[in-house]
Amino acid sequence: MRLTTRGRYAVTAMLDLAIHGDKGPISLADISERQEISLSYLEQLFAKLRQQELVSSVRGPGGGYRLSRCSDDINVAEIIDAVNECIDATSCNGKGNCHNGDICLTHHLWDDLSRQIHRFLSGITLDSLVHQHEVQLVSLQQGEQVDLSARCE
Repeated sequence: MRLTTRGRYAVTAMLDLAIHGDKGPISLADISERQEISLSYLEQLFAKLRQQELVSSVRGPGGGYRLSRCSDDINVAEIIDAVNECIDATSCNGKGNCHNGDICLTHHLWDDLSRQIHRFLSGITLDSLVHQHEVQLVSLQQGEQVDLSARCE
């Protein structure tokens, strides 16, 4: 079982939006630069996030994206689900055909694990991540990097 880059990048981008959203709409180019995620990949992710009403877009000069709800009302599992990411520990993708078309001995164990992981991620909000000391330190470092590169030009 592995969370792919799609889910990881979606959570990272949404966390970036939660951290910087107080400055108004955030452009995908800014997120792309800070998080080193391809702009075209972000566009694909944000189309799905917008469809699921986790973000809203603002057009025009100074436009970009903002969270559609408060950061304490958006959890990590919602973000992962919105980009069609599946956290599944079974070898059969939850279909129950893991042993010659039937359920294997450990199917229910791995299925339960998948549900526990989803439940765990449902209990983590963007707001709780924003307030983690480690997240704040990384955010400050990213901000300093952007400022330093801007001074060198």
